[in-house]
Amino acid sequence: MIEATILEYLNKLPESLQKEVLHYTQFLLEAHTKSTSQPQKKRQAGFLKGTFALPLAEDFNEPLEDFREYME
Repeated sequence: MIEATILEYLNKLPESLQKEVLHYTQFLLEAHTKSTSQPQKKRQAGFLKGTFALPLAEDFNEPLEDFREYME
């Protein structure tokens, strides 16, 4: 039923728009196959653990010398 309706509307369109419909359906099929074939990877909590240099320097929260003039 839906196919007949789609074909009916498609036949009413000029050829240039029919080509656009073709390209859009190809896009939809490609997007659908990508989303169903490649499940999203789950994020793993803590995977960056140990990559940061800790503890921080003693003067970490002190204003930077570059901004001293701005802060005055």
